[in-house]
Amino acid sequence: MIDPDGFRPNVGIVLARRDGSVFWARRARQGGWQFPQGGMNTDETPIEAMYRELAEETGLTEDHVRVLGSTPGWLRYRLPKRYRRTHQKPVCIGQKQVWFLLEFLADDGAFALDQVPEPEFDAYRWVDFWYPTKHVIDFKRPVYRRALEFFEPLLPQTTSV
Repeated sequence: MIDPDGFRPNVGIVLARRDGSVFWARRARQGGWQFPQGGMNTDETPIEAMYRELAEETGLTEDHVRVLGSTPGWLRYRLPKRYRRTHQKPVCIGQKQVWFLLEFLADDGAFALDQVPEPEFDAYRWVDFWYPTKHVIDFKRPVYRRALEFFEPLLPQTTSV
């Protein structure tokens, strides 16, 4: 589904542990690292799409996470021309995304990256909260920065022992 302006509705997921680190995953067959994200079906709300994408890409369910917040409205990025599929109509020029911040409530044994026939990710690691803004593909950096700036005050607080 592409909107009249050429943007594909999408959801993005920032999965955070109590220590403030975030889930960072390597795209299978491509090698780039990113947050989980994916397109919305025409019959889905953003939160329904988020839970579906979470399950498909990480194997996690609602029981493994707690929603801490979401971005108000859409955050957009344009695809560089080399990534646009001009042979498909309508042409998608970018993504418009609602981002979700989730607190991870389980342990790493809950992850199952192979829940679908062609997994999106083949590896993951936990990184510093701001690490993705410098290491995601360049055209996504402004959206990552805006989402993380919005989410930083909502992060779970580390409890000292």
